[in-house]
This record gives sequence, C-alpha cells and structure tokens, in this order.
Amino acid sequence: MVSQGVERDHPPPPAPPAQPEKVLLTQPLSLDGGLAAEHQSPNIVQRLISLFKNVRPGTDLTHFQLPALFNMPKSQLQCYGETVYCVAEDMLRRCNKGKTSLERFTSVVAWSISTTRPPIFGLAPFNPVLGETHHVSKGTFNVLLEQVSHHPPVAALHATDAEQEVELLWWQELVPRFTGTGIETQIQGKREVKLRSFGESYEMDAPSLVIKFLPVPSTEWGGNVSILCRETGLEADLCYYRSHLFLGFGSSARAVKGKIFHSKTLMTIYEIYGRWDRQVMLKDVHSGKVTVLYDAKECIFGLKTPTVRDPHAVSTTESAAVWAEVNRAILSRDWDGAGELKRAVEDRARQLAAERVATGMMWIPRFFHLERTKEGSWHCWPKHPAVPPAPIVVPS
Repeated sequence: MVSQGVERDHPPPPAPPAQPEKVLLTQPLSLDGGLAAEHQSPNIVQRLISLFKNVRPGTDLTHFQLPALFNMPKSQLQCYGETVYCVAEDMLRRCNKGKTSLERFTSVVAWSISTTRPPIFGLAPFNPVLGETHHVSKGTFNVLLEQVSHHPPVAALHATDAEQEVELLWWQELVPRFTGTGIETQIQGKREVKLRSFGESYEMDAPSLVIKFLPVPSTEWGGNVSILCRETGLEADLCYYRSHLFLGFGSSARAVKGKIFHSKTLMTIYEIYGRWDRQVMLKDVHSGKVTVLYDAKECIFGLKTPTVRDPHAVSTTESAAVWAEVNRAILSRDWDGAGELKRAVEDRARQLAAERVATGMMWIPRFFHLERTKEGSWHCWPKHPAVPPAPIVVPS
C-alpha cells in the first residue's frame, strides 16, 4: 500500500473540551418521520432562489457548498453513526445469539438492511470538515467516527462492544455522478462486522443514494449489496430498487430482493424479498417455509435522540459542537443567520488548511490510520483496539 502523501509528521494535539451550550443534537432519521417531522424546510421555490443567488459567473462548482436552505440540521458523520447506534431493537446482539453459522449470517444480513434509513428529498446533511469527529455510546456499545479526508471526502467508523465481543470497522468515500435524470452517489469503501466469540468476519458494501428529478422527484436507495463471511463460505446478494409500473407512477418503492448461498457451490439456501421500510421475508428454497427476516417497524421506528451525559467531555471537533450554532439557526428558521454561521465553519476549515500548507504541517487523523492503495482505493484502520465510552449517549 502507498500512504497518502499529506499524512505524515505529527498528529494535531487533542482538541479542548467543548462548552456545554455549544452542543446541539437533533432527532435521527426514522420510519415515523423523526428529523423530517421536526425540521420543516422552506418550499422548493425559495430554496432554488437561494441556490441561484449563491452561483455567480466563475463559481467553481466542484467545490460549491449548498446554501443552508438545502441542509438538514445534522452532519453526514451523524447520519453514518445513527445507522448503527440509533435502533429500537439491537440487531447486533441478535447476530451474536445465533446458534449456527447460518443463523448468525442471516442476522447479519438483517442488520445490514437495518442500516438503511429513509432519506429526505431536497435536503442534505453538512459535509464534515477535516478532523470532525462523532462519538456516541449506547449501553456498552461505543461508536467513534472521524472525517479522515476532505478532498476526496472519506469518513471512518470504529465501534466496539466488549460485553458482546462485537466490532465494526467502516470507511467510505462518496462518489456522485449525474445520470441524466438525477444524481447517483456511490458509497465506495468497506464495512466489516466481527463476531469475535465465533471468529467470524462479515464484509459488505452499501447501496447507492439515488436522487431522481424525473419522472417523479424522489430520494431513495438503490443498487446491489454483497455480504460475505470467508470463514463459513456463506454469501448474500441484495438488490435495492424501485420498480415502476407505468411511467413512474404506481411504483413499488423501497423494494429489496436477493438470496443467501454457499460461495463454493453457488447453491441457494434462502430467497429474500420485501420492502426495507416494512418487512423483508426469508424463504427457504428447499422447504418453502417463509419467515420474517427484518421488520422495519421493530427496528427504525420511534428512535430516540442522543443526549449529552457529560458536556465538559465533548470535544470541539464533535459534530454536535461543530455545527451546533448552524443547527440552532436552521431549527429557528433563521436562514440568513444559518448561512453566515455555516460559511464561518467552512472558512475556518479552509483557514486551517491554508495554515498547514504555509507551515508545512502535515495532516494526520487522530483516531485512524489512512492509506491509499496502488489501485486508488482507500484503506483505514483504528489506532486503538477499543472505543471508549462517549460523553454523548443514546437513552435506554
């Protein structure tokens, strides 16, 4: 592997604790509305006017930042983290309870589906600034994320549960492309679930975020997901899709289908079908028996907003601190103020980057090692074997 050129020298010193009034958390995205119900954004006409006001001749669109009118009051790091710590039912603990490798594998497939959350059309989370972190605990499950690169945007996640002997490793890069009728953002990288008590690791990827402008405006998840356990030879292929009946109308949204099979023999064991926002079914191809693999209402309905247990221990790099004032302005519908505060956060990040260039200081992530391979992909791994308890917690 080849190390990224700018990631050498000495790491930045730990950030000082954040002030209590500088921390603001918002509801997670959930099946029953959550943040979408809490945050009422302006109408699309008002947002488009704001967009065109911010685009002037000569504007570099490759580095263009959306106006605050297009932002939900939440960082992308928080959206990533919420998919693993904001759950009504602990899917990871179910994975560890499987008596056989096949039971554990199907539970991991269900967990993978549970990380799919309802997006909000026309709104996007903030792009995390370089070095931004997000640290949350739910019981003995501790989750830590860091924005390890800004151009290109790469985020890393490490989560551990010593009681359950479960570990998550996750890094990803967002790669958007225009499709002609919308924008498809591929989530490149790797997700890995480790069940240490069984010596099993499960590697998987993620569906793409698909924003459609025609024929009907929508934001959904689409594409293929593969899940593999090398130790047992079990594998799953899933397809997220929206099946249109006629000209985009009367469609079956949020559908998922797939299968679980043996890697060597390619023999199918189970067929998977349903809707990830309702129920996903598991059909035994030999007996014909059908059971519920995943129930969205049991998992991503009525999710609780994290709270600050120890305000003085929250780092200033924490997402809930970095964007707190911007979030407060958005929730109070002070769009001009939100825009100014957002620019201040982004200008400060650019200033720090310019200072590093001027002084020759090289950027190094605080909690992760980051390398770029010869093939151009990214590889991240944590600097510490376990994630400590966080000052921000999910209520039990």
